Amino acid sequence: MSGQEANKSGDSSAARAAAVSDIQELMRRKEEIEAQIKVNYDVLESQKGVGMNEPLVDYEGYPRADVDLYQVRTARHNIICLQNDHKAVMKQVEEALHQLHARDKEKQARDMAEAHEEAVSHRLSSTDSHNLPQAFAKVNSINPGSPASTAGLQVDDEIVEFGSVNTQNFQSLQNVGSVVQHSEGKPLNVTVIRRGEKYQLILVPTRWAGKGLLGCNIIPLQR
Repeated sequence: MSGQEANKSGDSSAARAAAVSDIQELMRRKEEIEAQIKVNYDVLESQKGVGMNEPLVDYEGYPRADVDLYQVRTARHNIICLQNDHKAVMKQVEEALHQLHARDKEKQARDMAEAHEEAVSHRLSSTDSHNLPQAFAKVNSINPGSPASTAGLQVDDEIVEFGSVNTQNFQSLQNVGSVVQHSEGKPLNVTVIRRGEKYQLILVPTRWAGKGLLGCNIIPLQR
């Protein structure tokens, strides 16, 4: 993941966390309103069980003397206002949940697109590795302190190019030996495949404490 993608992912996570926090705050507000509504309904219940619609006058049209009219009217007014507030908060909750769901779907789609892009990139990388040039020989052993070791050759390196020798013109190890004999003290470009990747090395055939000018054993690959 690139730095830009990481920043985008971090911003998305922060935005989601903020949205969740807003929803939680709305839910707390909703619960507070519901608690206040209950308190006011309890007031009505304490007044002879008067509800929201029972008349506050007796059969002769006089104000009822058995209830506290001020408390009843205040409670009814509070309940109506609180119910409107509750409806508004629930609408906000619904909209916030919808936005959060849409954001999650967008993130899921983006994650899937990134995963697909990564998979395609991996396949292309694998294809590139399969298209590596064909080797004609392999390093079987290397003597410590030898020119081959100094050049950075490793056991199991597959040789693609050795000076002027390549897959097209390689016939036998005598080709490599001839190049080595004519290049003593001169740098040779050597291209190898190592664990699926191509490396280019500089090898200088030189007389050293051991035998030969390379200090390594090279074997031909079956073609």
